Amino acid sequence: MKVTVIGLGLIGGSMAMDLRKTGLATRLTGVELNKDHASRALTLGLVDEILAPEEAVPLSDLILVCIPVSAIQQQLKHILDLISGGAVVVDAGSTKSLICAAARDHPKRQQFVAAHPIAGTENSGPEAALEGLFRNKVNIICERELSGKEPTAVAQRVFDTLQMKTTFMDPYEHDKHVAYVSHLSHVSSFLLGQTVLDIEKDEKNIFTLAGSGFASTVRLAKSSPDMWAPIFEQNAGFLQQALEEYIAHLKRFQQCLVNRETDKVRDILTRANDIRRVLSGIELNQEKLPIENSKATIEK
Repeated sequence: MKVTVIGLGLIGGSMAMDLRKTGLATRLTGVELNKDHASRALTLGLVDEILAPEEAVPLSDLILVCIPVSAIQQQLKHILDLISGGAVVVDAGSTKSLICAAARDHPKRQQFVAAHPIAGTENSGPEAALEGLFRNKVNIICERELSGKEPTAVAQRVFDTLQMKTTFMDPYEHDKHVAYVSHLSHVSSFLLGQTVLDIEKDEKNIFTLAGSGFASTVRLAKSSPDMWAPIFEQNAGFLQQALEEYIAHLKRFQQCLVNRETDKVRDILTRANDIRRVLSGIELNQEKLPIENSKATIEK
């Protein structure tokens, strides 16, 4: 199968790496506006060539769109305009409502599959690509009813090849839930990092005291601003709700500290400990989640 990957960072590069290794992709073409990233992707062997979208897309059986969500929203119609025959377009954006809306009225909407493979690290660029990044992770497909049967089967085979477990959601529900379990944690990490950096201007020894707990908490603050700023913008409505609830909890905790109400602080921490049960349940459910295997025959 001839595959074009648009965007050769962590997600696009990791997909290219695994699709090449498994043999699903017989030819890999990259589309990358950043010249340094394009050069490094070629050097690393992530793709066989770099072409403009107008050259690459019409020659491809599968187009994986792995660019920032704002760029996906802007470019999706143009990409669909360029595809030929039964080619399939799959995006990997971590917001879905605006992306789905951008494609909804396109005459080739059935050839588009709106997906969110939930995987990643705090690193970016072609060097961040990792073999097996998606293994045993969850993939979300939205608006399955608007995608054709064959394109859905093609996308499913790709995610099966990446060893992901696929489930299906409404884009509204998807964006609501990721605001809490993904986007809020990134905001928290970014702003904790900023808070400590501001203090560090006057307290030069603060990082001497930073241990593994601090490092793990602010790890996400090393993520790419070019990727995350558009995500926050596209999901601003749900993220605002999540932030309001988070800030309310912070204010309650602050008030307990001001009042020296140690028992109430302990109660807050004890209730928060229940996240262990929730996370254990998530891990168990993910283990039980069936992989939606595709039986489609795909020409290579």
